[in-house]
Amino acid sequence: MINEKSKDLPSSDAIDIPALKEKYRQERDRRLRKEGQQQYVQPRAEFSNAYEADPYTPVTPRDALSEDIDIVVLGGGWSGILTGVQLRKAGIGNFRIIDHAGDFGGVWYWNRYPGLQCDNDAYCYLPLLEETGFMPTKKFTDGWEIREYAQSIARQYRLYENALFHTLVSALRWDENAKRWRISTRQGDEIRARHVILANGLLNIPKLPGIPGIDKFKGHLFHTARWDYDYTGGDQKKPALDKLSSKRVAIVGTGATSIQLVPYLGKYAKQFYVLQRTPSCVDTRRNSVTDPAWVKTLKPGWQAERRANFHRGANESFQKGEKDLICDIWTEVNRNLAAEREEQDWPELTPEQLFARYEDMDFRVMERLRRRVDSIVRDKATAEKLKPYYRYQCKRPTSNDEYYDTFNRPNVSLIDVSESQGVDRLTETGFVANGVEYPVDCMVFASGYEVTSDLDRRWGFDVFEGRNGLSMYQNWKGSYKTFHGVMTHGFPNLFVIGLNQGGLNSSLTVNFEEQARHVAYIIKQTMTRGGASVEPTQEAQNAYVQHIRETAIDRTEWIRACTPSYFNNEGKPDVDENGNEKFRFYLGEVYGPGWDVFMQRLEDWRSQGDMQGLSLSQ
Repeated sequence: MINEKSKDLPSSDAIDIPALKEKYRQERDRRLRKEGQQQYVQPRAEFSNAYEADPYTPVTPRDALSEDIDIVVLGGGWSGILTGVQLRKAGIGNFRIIDHAGDFGGVWYWNRYPGLQCDNDAYCYLPLLEETGFMPTKKFTDGWEIREYAQSIARQYRLYENALFHTLVSALRWDENAKRWRISTRQGDEIRARHVILANGLLNIPKLPGIPGIDKFKGHLFHTARWDYDYTGGDQKKPALDKLSSKRVAIVGTGATSIQLVPYLGKYAKQFYVLQRTPSCVDTRRNSVTDPAWVKTLKPGWQAERRANFHRGANESFQKGEKDLICDIWTEVNRNLAAEREEQDWPELTPEQLFARYEDMDFRVMERLRRRVDSIVRDKATAEKLKPYYRYQCKRPTSNDEYYDTFNRPNVSLIDVSESQGVDRLTETGFVANGVEYPVDCMVFASGYEVTSDLDRRWGFDVFEGRNGLSMYQNWKGSYKTFHGVMTHGFPNLFVIGLNQGGLNSSLTVNFEEQARHVAYIIKQTMTRGGASVEPTQEAQNAYVQHIRETAIDRTEWIRACTPSYFNNEGKPDVDENGNEKFRFYLGEVYGPGWDVFMQRLEDWRSQGDMQGLSLSQ
């Protein structure tokens, strides 16, 4: 048997799928809020200092800069680091990376909460392992190790040269006469860059729940992206939160962050409240230490092979005879399907038959996960509240071996706020949920980031103007308009690293690396040909967008049926200029034919060598 089905997987006959669909609908509907993303507030005003300040690296005073430079990369997380690597490989050296943080690392710089780990296979997620010779110590490796590895890559590729940290960009304006971007920062810098690459990531701006009274609470309050070890005790490498032994603590949110964090707060706090609107699905983690003997067996190209295997398992389907190299919650549905097809000698199936089998397996896997809750949580009422009733991947799948056990502790209480659609309000001394007031000393917000909110909230630039003062926020309002997912007409010499109208690989860093490779090629060719600016023609952009939409897989029905989350803009659709309902799905119009086809499309375009669809000006 190449693949084995998950243990305890119920059969199709053992579950009532029509009844579950109705249950899913009911659970979704009672969590919908008319405000959509507006239920969250930006960390400004009274909270701005807490989120703009850097608790980890002292700010070094410096004079404001006024300079001309070839390229500015905005962002020092993985997308910015991999962009810098690709620029170096392309022989481009006159660039500067700018970041709000005090060092490289992005989300791994800011996030240092107890229990932080990579929540999918680190051998796939961490880039350039063969090039650097680095090997993570665990399958789900620790956050501090990821941060240190990111910074080691920055050193190896000399990205610290010209890096500008503790710097917040306030405005981007295209100067048509100078053929440059004018970049203003809150530190008073005026930088004139020939090219700008937005590599500011998906998880760069924390968001707070807009709970009434949030400004009145007089206890301690912080977001998980700015963990306060001075208050809790311990540190990231040794998270013994001993200062909480006399504290009453509450956490708002039960997503991927909270799943890793809750066991630590439950262990150390005197009293701990978990405020949950929608439960996550939580499988066993079975984290394992990297085996040196296994490492010695790896042959050149092993990481690309593993990443391709993971992508097929998580996003597409395993091939006949292919072994699942990952074997975790991300690949479970397709692993089970492959095992069943193997038992049947791989019958030929139509797309409709494949979809039906996938849907059936989706319901079976989610039922297995709900039964896992019952097998661990002793209090039946609590267990019922922790069960996820939605389709697989409506919320980010998670794994943890201590999360459910935490609710067996006498000092831990789960407070479900789905009926009231959130916490009622904060008071000076605590919070009110379901009409009951609870006194607490500390409120922790595990409320995530600006992922699918409006672009001005996601990117944080006060002004972002292309040619003739066109606002980027207006240009992309309601729908993306790109060429190859990285450029947009009316914004010369601007490149965006992200998930916008392109291929999607299950390892996020693969997306960043390949986009950066494509961007570096375009910039290098522009420089070689003596171009002062480059942008897509309107016709080429229109044709690309049309191709993206004509070949797209329509996931609207699936997305609409999902419980509200950042995956589907909190369940609130956008409406395009024609009145068509469109969800601002955080993946940004994924290329329907798949990752490999998209990569080949870009490779074929580069191989032609004529930069078809782009307009160069001298």
